Amino acid sequence: MRRFPLLLMCALMLVGASRCSAQIILHKKKKVDKSTDATNTQEPDKQLYDKAMDDLKHGKHEMGRLALQTLINTYPDSEYLAKAKLAIADSYYKEGGTANITQAIAGYKDFIVFFPFMPEAAYAQMQVAMCNYNEMPKADRDNAHAKDAEAEFQTFLQKYPKDPLAPQAEQRLREVQEVLADGQFRIGYFYYVKGDRRAAAGRLIPLTKRYPLYSKTDNALWMLGDIFEKSERKDIAGGFYSQIVKNYPLSKYDDDAKAKLKAFGMPIPQPDPRAVEWMTAEQNAPRPHETVPHRAFGMLKSSPDVHAAATSGLPNLEPETDNTSPTDILTGGSRATLTANAGTGTGTTGIVATVTPGEAAPAGGTAEGADSAPAGDDTTATGTADSPSTSSAAGAPTEGTVAAGTATDPNAAATTDAAKTDPPAATDGSKTDPQATANQKESSSKKKGIKKLLPW
Repeated sequence: MRRFPLLLMCALMLVGASRCSAQIILHKKKKVDKSTDATNTQEPDKQLYDKAMDDLKHGKHEMGRLALQTLINTYPDSEYLAKAKLAIADSYYKEGGTANITQAIAGYKDFIVFFPFMPEAAYAQMQVAMCNYNEMPKADRDNAHAKDAEAEFQTFLQKYPKDPLAPQAEQRLREVQEVLADGQFRIGYFYYVKGDRRAAAGRLIPLTKRYPLYSKTDNALWMLGDIFEKSERKDIAGGFYSQIVKNYPLSKYDDDAKAKLKAFGMPIPQPDPRAVEWMTAEQNAPRPHETVPHRAFGMLKSSPDVHAAATSGLPNLEPETDNTSPTDILTGGSRATLTANAGTGTGTTGIVATVTPGEAAPAGGTAEGADSAPAGDDTTATGTADSPSTSSAAGAPTEGTVAAGTATDPNAAATTDAAKTDPPAATDGSKTDPQATANQKESSSKKKGIKKLLPW
């Protein structure tokens, strides 16, 4: 019994010692907050930037952007200011969605404006183009994003031609131009099948000039040759057939184009060696194999199919202009005919220099037959159209007025039209009184009305 208090005291001492050791171990394992630690010498802008990047890394985009915006507003002279602006734009791009992509484009452009000489400016320009590229719909839909993507990729290649991202931008530009050209080709093909030659040529001629790397440019040239051949303009049709033989020698239309030129009695040009090299490289380029299920599921996708886009050759780096449009090719009038304008061409057909695939189209230049358009089914190519100015000079055109036959001289055409539409002059040399003519018509109509009422 005397030893019991001693044993109890020892037990209490052991329990107290164990508790102290447990608290020491827990204290060692507890994570120390470095941001509030007295020994932390990190700058506050650096702390904000690190915290924001950690939030973005874990998908907390809104929290990360808030921290970065706080950094920009609080520390305008911080060394992390440029990185913060770029990180905000990247967060919008990664989050996705139409609204976020719009914010990302604005953020990247803002970075380029404020930091144009930083190495990251090329990356920001590439991202602006990729934002539009990812929003690009199919070829038969609205092409606003495709046009914006084309312009942004062209800007990148012109400003940063030696950047490591230049090869990727060049290929993306080929794919964008494939989509734009395919949209124009579909419309032109629709009018071609429908039989509207003028409308078809208005779409196909600019296509062949601007997008020589398009996978169906040879098909468009063949259609243009057929359009002009049916319009009895074999001289211009031969120019398009010659382009196929020279610039697309491995095309499936090559033999038929040579046969057409031989039938027209026109010389057959030699294939361009660069065009042969380019088409050989395109045929040997690895492409995904298209199966029936792939085509079926492709109809359900909203993004365009760019598997047929060229993989080599220099895309067109010139911005699109409205120099050649359907309204320039087709003019008005009672029965508008073809405008075969050879103002800047060589020879008598208006055919000028061609565009070789693999090379950029010349700025403001035209391809063979680019300044010409086909006549309709019931009209004849005259070198000029029955424009409103011609109609006013020849008198008001009436329904059923025939165009100027086979005349090739604009003055002769206008004279012929005037002879057909002007009222006959008086034999005594005096001018016809309009009021007398009106009274005569009115009295004639009254007589006709009386004859209808009276049988005799």
